[in-house]
Amino acid sequence: MQSSWAGFRVPSTRFTPDAASVKAGMMSRLFEELDYQVTPIGAVSLRRRRILSLDTDVFEVLLGDEHLMSSLFTASEIALARLGLAALGEAPDEGWDIVVGGLGLGYTAAAVLEDPKVARLEVVDFLAPVIEWHEQRLVPLDPPLLDDPRCTLRQADFFELAASGNGFGCAKDAILIDIDHTPDWLLDARSGSFYSEDGLQKLARHLKPGGVMGLWSDAIEDEAFTARMANVFEAAWSEPVTFHNPLQDKPFTQSVYLARKAR
Repeated sequence: MQSSWAGFRVPSTRFTPDAASVKAGMMSRLFEELDYQVTPIGAVSLRRRRILSLDTDVFEVLLGDEHLMSSLFTASEIALARLGLAALGEAPDEGWDIVVGGLGLGYTAAAVLEDPKVARLEVVDFLAPVIEWHEQRLVPLDPPLLDDPRCTLRQADFFELAASGNGFGCAKDAILIDIDHTPDWLLDARSGSFYSEDGLQKLARHLKPGGVMGLWSDAIEDEAFTARMANVFEAAWSEPVTFHNPLQDKPFTQSVYLARKAR
């Protein structure tokens, strides 16, 4: 997701929740739209609603009427970071240099920053309002991403950078992606070529030898996509991430795809 492309703002009720109130679930309003802005790929909004049955406040990101992310379901976003870093093995003395494609509510980036072996993290997001939410501390992360000097937020088209020769400025230890729902369920048609073998080969150019690509997916493994990764990388596999959905009171499984470049 991703700054200065908002066409206009629709007046909305905005507030900055402090960490203590978010943790304690003390916010009293049942629903608040914290921000709404029009972007080149549609209107994006951040809202908070109280789920009375769970006695908790939930933050949600929507693109139009489509749900992109919820603070209620973060297990697989966190797993993307942890599995991706674990696949790297030993860190060099200078630490790892990581890119995360897609900011959202920031759970993948926050999980990357939990690892002290990470020296630098750049988070790339296409939607400027999403970056603004983090700059203005409208999201419930504690501590905020930008309190960590290792982290920078960049408003840019991740897929355009991945396909370019310059890429992300230098080769990275890991590139972790959480943008589209699945490799064939896209937020915007412009990202479609990224999931082809040619697109994956272009991304691989921006990884160091032994570097890792990680990709979040809102579905179980697509074996055809894993096979495409295997045609490009030395190793490719998928890890299921199963968690309890309290709204439906049953388990739900998403996936993290991983691929490692030859050393």
